[in-house]
Amino acid sequence: MHELIRDITLCILFAWGIGLLAHFSRQPLILAYLIAGFFIGPFGMGWVKSQESISVISELGLIFMLFMIGLEIDLKKIVRAGKVILFAGAGQLLGGCVIGALFFAAIGLSLGGGKFDAIYLCVACALSSTVIIVKVLYEKRELDTLPGRITLGILVLQDIFAILFLAVQPSLDNLQISVVLVSIARVAVLVATALVLSRYVLPKLFHQIARRPELVLLGALAWCFLIGEIAERLHLSREMGSLVAGVSLSTFPYALDVTAKVTTLRDFFITLFFVALGMTIPIPGLSVIKLALIIAAFTVVSRLLTTFTPLYLMKQGLRASLLPAINLAQISEFSLVVIQTGTAANHIATETASAASFAFVVLAVLSTFAMGRSDQIVRGLIGPLKRIGLRDLDHGQDGGKGEGHEEGHGEIRRIVILGFFRAASALLSQIERQNESLLEQISVIDFNPLVFRTLSDRGLHVIYGDISNVDTLVHAGIGKAEIIILSVPDFLLVGADNEKLVRHVRALNPTAKVVATADLLADVNDLYDAGADYVTVTRLSDAGELYTVIEAADAGLLDDKRAEMDARLSDRREVLP
Repeated sequence: MHELIRDITLCILFAWGIGLLAHFSRQPLILAYLIAGFFIGPFGMGWVKSQESISVISELGLIFMLFMIGLEIDLKKIVRAGKVILFAGAGQLLGGCVIGALFFAAIGLSLGGGKFDAIYLCVACALSSTVIIVKVLYEKRELDTLPGRITLGILVLQDIFAILFLAVQPSLDNLQISVVLVSIARVAVLVATALVLSRYVLPKLFHQIARRPELVLLGALAWCFLIGEIAERLHLSREMGSLVAGVSLSTFPYALDVTAKVTTLRDFFITLFFVALGMTIPIPGLSVIKLALIIAAFTVVSRLLTTFTPLYLMKQGLRASLLPAINLAQISEFSLVVIQTGTAANHIATETASAASFAFVVLAVLSTFAMGRSDQIVRGLIGPLKRIGLRDLDHGQDGGKGEGHEEGHGEIRRIVILGFFRAASALLSQIERQNESLLEQISVIDFNPLVFRTLSDRGLHVIYGDISNVDTLVHAGIGKAEIIILSVPDFLLVGADNEKLVRHVRALNPTAKVVATADLLADVNDLYDAGADYVTVTRLSDAGELYTVIEAADAGLLDDKRAEMDARLSDRREVLP
């Protein structure tokens, strides 16, 4: 026991120390934890040698990580995801696994006979890192963009796929129909038990203790270990049980509260898991490094192929098809869980498992940089893809007279909306209600395929293009517009900001009335200096609206105010609800 405490102490100290270095050098923290584990483990300095300690630390971290992954899987989002995400996710997973199995078998990895290296690698390479993707997209404020939503939807489908694989994984060496059916039946019993208890028993208990944070936390942990123990009794694994425990709570009324309270504990044990994983990584030989690079290269190529292709075939356009493929081009921390379960079951060689871990590290670093520069990468790829014959959504806008030829768009209208997000959606709805004839005088320029198709179907003049690209503005004929509206806030603009756009527009059209949007009060004068004729500050209109709400509440007229708002919302037909 004293040795275990000492080992955990070393894990935390070195994870923190190397984590600080990773933070200041802007490297993924997971990479720091793996390095910390390798440094203090039996293949490094040898300060932690006990295999029992490593196993206990790893299992505890794994249980908590899977419990939290389960809590973050929202089954309702899958139902609402729509066919684009469902088909893209299915294409990526099935295509990745089939291509992966064939590829890894072709390079000599085992596909049966008690060893399933190719199977485990194809599954591992089909999964992407939720931790890395969500962190980078959050920092770039792209979680709510179309490519961001597609990326997150595919991630959820990957998690469900991993759950199904873990269900049949113990039976891989005896994969008969009856064995598979028994495994599925055991999982069904486990899931049914968890769902029934979480639906009819837990709400009453959590309602009674909702105001006692320590009991909420303790109850969540008790639930995690209870379902894990039931899974163990059903000859599944505690890890599988913890995942089901999390999923069963994901639609629970107190799920958000539970997640918030468990997060700190989760981070502690996830840190232990990756440090323990680092302890198991031996010093790589040339064969391990070679295989790791092959795995990494295959992951990137297969992800581009299996993600881009279904999205492109569903007419999402080159940009919205390429960005999710770039976002997903790494190996998941869940992949390491899959590999570790294979190692524990003696299904996969140690050398293959080590290579997969090194491939994870390589891609964790590279994909973080690639996602940070994804917009530049996409702009660089769109031109060559068009030259080899792939059509974008703007195909036909040139009227056959060369790329971007303005006559192919039809004459640009006198009012141009550059970029289309919620403010522009609300503006068009307002115009539709108050002066519908004005819609015929409006052109919209944006690269969101949903916006492009919806506006086209409604008969509005829309041009597919990137407003941050000056060539797009030139070819669209922006110089002929009379009123130019920039309603997208800076934090949502890709490759530009409102000030830069105003300068571009003013250089191309000195006489148009330019309306821009300011995120900060300090930006207003900068936008006027750049050439804007009027600057909107949305916080001011929001403040005015909130003040009228306070007045209505004080006068006892809040119900009337709400009825007025409900009436305004009832007949709006917005592109982006």
